[in-house]
Amino acid sequence: MRDRIEEDKKVVGLMILMYCRHKEHNKELCKECTELLHYAYARLDRCKFGDRKPACKKCPIHCYGKDMRARIRMIMRWAGPRMVLYHPSIAIRHSIRHLYSEIKKEATETRSRLLPLYTLRDSNPGPTD
Repeated sequence: MRDRIEEDKKVVGLMILMYCRHKEHNKELCKECTELLHYAYARLDRCKFGDRKPACKKCPIHCYGKDMRARIRMIMRWAGPRMVLYHPSIAIRHSIRHLYSEIKKEATETRSRLLPLYTLRDSNPGPTD
């Protein structure tokens, strides 16, 4: 169940590390980036959606504080496109997983909208001779 959370931890950790090294030109994580990394891990550990966790920007619950949310958004906007260059397999797997969850969610919503129609059709057998 925690596989999705662990994968998101790995992705956010790589994004923060890339940002700190390449954008801020630090050899190791600076104090602010380390603080953000620990904050992100704590939020992921406490995510109420667990394995069914949506992408953070599509989540109905914003669990990050205002300042931390602004920092992580800035880092994700910078590092997201670069993930394909530095960590292509992780970036592609992450993108496919989120795309698959969106397709699955839409299929479930469509099924729940159509189910009453099938029930109504089955309960009304039609004219008999």
